[in-house]
Amino acid sequence: MTLLIVLVVLVVIVLCVVSAYNKLVHLRNKCDEGYATMDVYLKKRFDLIPNLVETVKGYAKHEADTLEAVIAKRAKAKSDDEVMKSEGQISGAIRNIFAVAEAYPDLKANTNFIDLQNQLKAIEDDIANARKYYNALVREYNDAIMSVPTNIIAGLFHFDKRAMFEITDDKERENVQVKF
Repeated sequence: MTLLIVLVVLVVIVLCVVSAYNKLVHLRNKCDEGYATMDVYLKKRFDLIPNLVETVKGYAKHEADTLEAVIAKRAKAKSDDEVMKSEGQISGAIRNIFAVAEAYPDLKANTNFIDLQNQLKAIEDDIANARKYYNALVREYNDAIMSVPTNIIAGLFHFDKRAMFEITDDKERENVQVKF
């Protein structure tokens, strides 16, 4: 009888461990999927930027050069942290170009620029939504690996905390200022 009780307790413990492990795997995979979704939109934006640079070059050379430099950095980015940082810089450079466009009526009225601006605005909205989705998944995953009893399983099987996608440069939090 004692052996049966011990056996039942062991089976329950094993089932709890397996369940917690599967939950953590599921959450980690959702985080990976959320990051990949965000990356699709970032790539889409990245592909549009050379067209924007060409359209803007004659009007705002400095902003186009800045954007090209940031793009070069993004292309060399290897880690998730480097990608996140470069994407924040690209967002800031795009905002600057749109702000500068206000000073150049010809550029502002250029149909190519208007089309690119609308496409980029739509992609920026998609990126913002993808970031929110990714951050929600990361929060859920991090909560799971830090909560009892799944934190024990997370520690045993090396489920590490994930970083949220956030602004790393305080300048990006400020409003864009255009000076003439």
